[in-house]
Amino acid sequence: MSTLFKRTKILATVGPSVFAEEKLKEMVYAGVNGFRLNFSHGTYDERDEQIKIIRKYAAERGKSVAIVQDLQGPKIRLGELKGNHLDLKAGDEIVLDYAIKEHDGSKKMPVQYNLAEKAKVGEPIFLFDGKIRTTVKEIVSKTAIKCTVENDGYVMSRKGVNLPDTDLGGDIFTEKDLADIEFGASRDFDYVAMSFVQSAADIEKMRSILTSHGSKAKIIAKIETKKAVETDESLEAIVKATDGIMIARGDMAIEAGAEVVPIVQRKLIAFCRQYSKICIVATQMMASMVENPEPTRAEVSDVATAVILGADAVMLSDETANGKYPIDTIKEMKKVILYTQNHTQIQALNTLPTGSYKNYDAISHAAVEIAHAVKADVIVAATKSGATAAAIAAQRPNMPIVSITSEPRVAGQLALTYANSAFVREYDENYAFDAVQDLKQSGYLKTPEGKDTLKVVLVSGLRDEEGGTNSIQIRKI
Repeated sequence: MSTLFKRTKILATVGPSVFAEEKLKEMVYAGVNGFRLNFSHGTYDERDEQIKIIRKYAAERGKSVAIVQDLQGPKIRLGELKGNHLDLKAGDEIVLDYAIKEHDGSKKMPVQYNLAEKAKVGEPIFLFDGKIRTTVKEIVSKTAIKCTVENDGYVMSRKGVNLPDTDLGGDIFTEKDLADIEFGASRDFDYVAMSFVQSAADIEKMRSILTSHGSKAKIIAKIETKKAVETDESLEAIVKATDGIMIARGDMAIEAGAEVVPIVQRKLIAFCRQYSKICIVATQMMASMVENPEPTRAEVSDVATAVILGADAVMLSDETANGKYPIDTIKEMKKVILYTQNHTQIQALNTLPTGSYKNYDAISHAAVEIAHAVKADVIVAATKSGATAAAIAAQRPNMPIVSITSEPRVAGQLALTYANSAFVREYDENYAFDAVQDLKQSGYLKTPEGKDTLKVVLVSGLRDEEGGTNSIQIRKI
C-alpha cells in the first residue's frame, strides 16, 4: 500500500471545465483529496449542487475529501472597460476612479475599490497581474488617483490591481466576503481560505466571525501580500495563529517579487511542519496543461520539489477550473507525487515539531520512531479532534497514516493532512482496531507481498475526548 498511497495530497479547483457531474466524479476517482470552491465566481445554487455531487461520489468511493471555501477578499479589480480592452504606452497618465460606473473608452477607468483612501503618491500599482506597471502621481479626488504608466501593453475588463507597498490597514473583509462566510457557515465546508492575509490579527478576526456564525470550519491563510512575507517573525506568527497555509505564489510574485517566492515557500512549509499545520503549495504548478496534454519538465520539477520539502498538498487552479485536460492533469500530478515519494526522502527539519499540546508531540514522535524501527506497514491513529493525526503527520513518516474518528467533519479536514486517510466510525473502546480489521477485510489495507501479516502501529487513548491519546501498540493483522 505504501508505494501506491500518495502522502502529499491534491487540492483541485472547481470551475467551468469540471462543472458536469461526471467530471466531478472523475476527479474524485482520479485522486483528488480536496475541492476548492472559488467564491470570486459562481452562484450559491451552483455551490450547493457541487457540494452535493462531491459528497455523493466521495461516499461512493469510500474516501473522505475536504471542501474548501476560498473567499475573494479585497481582490481589487478594474471595472468593465469599453470594448473590454484598452491599449497603454509608457508615459501615459491614467486615472483610476471608484466613482465611474461606465467607461467611455478614455484613460479614465473604473476600479472596484476606492484606491484614493489607501494609496499614496509614489507607490507602485500593478494592473493585469503585473503586465502593466504604474506609479501613483496624484490623489485627484476622494475617489480617484492618477498614475503614470511605465511600460507598453494593454488592460482588460475586471483584471486584477495589485498594490505591493500599500497598507490596506486590516481592511481585508469585504461585504461580499461577510455574506459568503454567512452562507458557508450553513453549508458543509471543512476549511475557509482567507485571501490577502497581512498579519496574525487578520486570522483572529476571521476566527471570531466564524464563531459568531457557529461555524466549525478551519482557517487557511493565503500568503500573498508583501506585508505578510516581510519578516520570518510575521510568517511564523501567521502560521501559529491559523490552521493551515496556502502559498499563493501568483499574487505573491507580483506583490513581493518573483525571486521571493521559492524562499518563502521553503520557510512556510518548514513552519507548518514545525507547528503541525497544513501547508498547500498553489499557483501554476502545471499551468501549461491548461492548453497542453502534458506538463513541462519545469512543472514536474516544481511539484516534486513541493513533495520533497514536505508540503501537505499541492493545488491545481486554472488547470482544473478552466483547462482542456483537467483529469489528465490530476493523473499527471499524482504520478509525480508517487514517483517522488517512493524514490527519495522528505527533507529533514532543523527542529522537532511543536504543536499545541506536548503529549501529542511526545506520543506522535515516539509512534513514528517505533513504526520505522519495527518496519510497520501503516500507522493508525484514533483521534477525536484530528490533533493526534496532525501531530503524527508533522513527523512526516514514510508510510500511510490511517485515522479513525467519530466526527465526519474531522475526517473531511484530515483529507488534506499529509499521508492521512480518514474514516468515520462510531466510538467504542476498540473502534480503531476494529476499523483497521474491516479495512483489511475490504481490501483497502493489503498485506505486503511476501508477508503473512499486516504490521500496524496503533496510537489511541482510553477516552473519546480531546487530549485522551496516551497509548501506542504494535499489532499484527
